[in-house]
Amino acid sequence: MNHKRVYVAYTGGTIGMKPSDKGFIPESGYFTEQIASLPEFASPDMPQVEMREYDNLIDSSNITPEDWFQISSDIESRFDDFDGFVVLHGTDTMAYTASALSFMLEDLSKPVIVTGSQIPWSQMRTDARDNLITSLLLAGNYDIPEVGLYFHNKLYRGNRSRKFDATGFHAFQSPNFPAIAEVGTKITVHQDLLLKEPAERLKIQKISPPKVIILTLFPGFPTDLLEHVLQSPIKGLVLMTYGMGNAPCNDRRLLDLLKAASDQGIVIVNCTQCYQGSVDMHGYETGHGLLDAGVISGYDMTPEATLTKLSYLLSSDCTVEQIKQKMQTNLRGELTIQKTKTR
Repeated sequence: MNHKRVYVAYTGGTIGMKPSDKGFIPESGYFTEQIASLPEFASPDMPQVEMREYDNLIDSSNITPEDWFQISSDIESRFDDFDGFVVLHGTDTMAYTASALSFMLEDLSKPVIVTGSQIPWSQMRTDARDNLITSLLLAGNYDIPEVGLYFHNKLYRGNRSRKFDATGFHAFQSPNFPAIAEVGTKITVHQDLLLKEPAERLKIQKISPPKVIILTLFPGFPTDLLEHVLQSPIKGLVLMTYGMGNAPCNDRRLLDLLKAASDQGIVIVNCTQCYQGSVDMHGYETGHGLLDAGVISGYDMTPEATLTKLSYLLSSDCTVEQIKQKMQTNLRGELTIQKTKTR
């Protein structure tokens, strides 16, 4: 008998939804009852499983930082009783939640695996069964001291993952970092890619409702819109720029607005619109303009990781300068700092 124990936090999402006249809907008790007699639970390879179904099952489009805190607090309260944790979650905001948990769960020494499905468990062609069973095996039987996102035979680092396909089973990818585990006839965990197990005990930090906004540049971007946004009570701005982190260098007003905002303590992070690649503001004049305006590099972080990391740091007692420094520091494996030529 496998004596490993895994705690499952069932927060909602497609995986446990029930068919109805209005389409698939979450219903209290339905999914828990569906999997109660799962024959795989009797396998000697399967850890002992305890599942908590949340009182208010959430469609992930409705997820908030308060829900992230509930999940984190739940894991912390049961941390000593279990060898690993699985969070069942809707796919739409799964990458945001996996990223947020990676920052909120400080000094994490056990696996926390976020998963779900594209088709509900109740349907014949569902991908839910494999995603759930494999996540339980990974969480119970492997030393993976970080937050992962498992989907369709791949375990990705949570804060490196992005939803790639709205309808396909291969719904997630990790554009700038390899999968940390791959599942086929065997389960292969790439130990050399994993974060090191911390010496400190787990603690959690709440993310306050973020006063952070994401703006995407496009040709003809109205500078008046940026001015309006910067006049609102925000503390952080994620600027989605072109290519390697470029923005119009001939729009003096745009650069002046960014410089004034940075000088006033708004943390502005440069994130590329490209699905893959990294920001390097030293490469072109159009990047240098942002650098001179006080914009900091997001390197190869995903937008989801950038937003949640910035919100996490703004919820701490760090100064603005400390936040800028930590945004450009690899805290949980979320970024790769590229070597660039000094100016």
